[in-house]
Amino acid sequence: MKKNTQFNTKVIHGGQENIDPAYGSVMPPIYQTSTYSQTTPGGHKGFEYSRSGNPTRTALENSLASIENGNYGLAFGSGLAAIDAVLKLLKPGDEVISTNDLYGGSYRLFTQVFKDFGITFHFIGMSNAAAIEDYVNADTKLIWVETPTNPMMNIIDIKAVAAIAKKHDVMLGVDNTFATPYLQQPLDLGADLVMHSATKYIGGHSDLVMGALIVKDKELADRLYFIQNASGAVCGPMDSFLALRGIKTLHVRVQRHCENGKAVANFLKDHPKVDKVYWPGFEDHPNHDIAKSQMNDFGGMVSFTTKGGTLQSAVDLVEKLEVFTLAESLGGVESLAGHPASMTHASIPKEEREKTGVVDSLIRLSVGIEAEDDLIRDLNQALG
Repeated sequence: MKKNTQFNTKVIHGGQENIDPAYGSVMPPIYQTSTYSQTTPGGHKGFEYSRSGNPTRTALENSLASIENGNYGLAFGSGLAAIDAVLKLLKPGDEVISTNDLYGGSYRLFTQVFKDFGITFHFIGMSNAAAIEDYVNADTKLIWVETPTNPMMNIIDIKAVAAIAKKHDVMLGVDNTFATPYLQQPLDLGADLVMHSATKYIGGHSDLVMGALIVKDKELADRLYFIQNASGAVCGPMDSFLALRGIKTLHVRVQRHCENGKAVANFLKDHPKVDKVYWPGFEDHPNHDIAKSQMNDFGGMVSFTTKGGTLQSAVDLVEKLEVFTLAESLGGVESLAGHPASMTHASIPKEEREKTGVVDSLIRLSVGIEAEDDLIRDLNQALG
């Protein structure tokens, strides 16, 4: 497929040439097998054992590379397994600079697993990219960015961070889960690798758990492929098939997520009982202009607090919702509501998470693709 093919075509056809030469299946078949016959020792048709490679997973990895404008894609058993593979590129004594407002699972992996292996992590605000310079030294090997961040929706200038990373010969990784490749393509903005929790918008139907990495550089890809195979945290063929199916409707789903997200954000902003609303589409949102320049739209994730809100009032509110489901995760076709302090970010110490705005009264919404009026009516009755 031509390099200049537009995104809406790539999600359906990208990386999928000659996917089934045997019978011409339009969809990649599910190769539900652990091993493959060989004509002679080492003589096979490209696959020998499904931890090392599976045709259905390869089709998915090719699709992921295509929609992120990368050259190589890797699929893992979860988003955290993908991040784990990135951190295994490091060695004791190396340092990582990470945004201080990030997914609680990422924070836990950094501070409770890899910190014990002699890797130092610096968690800083990156809304002003220039602040990163103060933490770069000869041991810095990785800058880790989320944008928009989870759950405060902070926007980080990927181009500016990439310039700093290249100046100091440091690898830049971007968690693109919230934005999706439809809204933002970090490799084109200078990142070295992109990570997705494909559980979320990539799969899009809350029926799989998966992670993904996409890179342009062959040497980096080879190192990650080695770790993927050696560590074995791969996804199975059925989940690969489901993710491929999800990708084919990514563009139309995210369009509706954005439309509904905008409507919900504006409703909350005008509601007399709501205090703060975090959504990068507002002109007064910090770094709104950067979001506007590096994203195609502003997404379907919205966080908010209520006036005089407490832990109990936040719990009461999310328990009253009827169309929004109280659940972990995000990015599915159905709308979800979560309480970060006790759910997705509970692994971050209270004093640390509150420094970034993740207070006990904060509620995070993953706005789905239901009817806009029904979503607003549900929020209104819960706030009422």
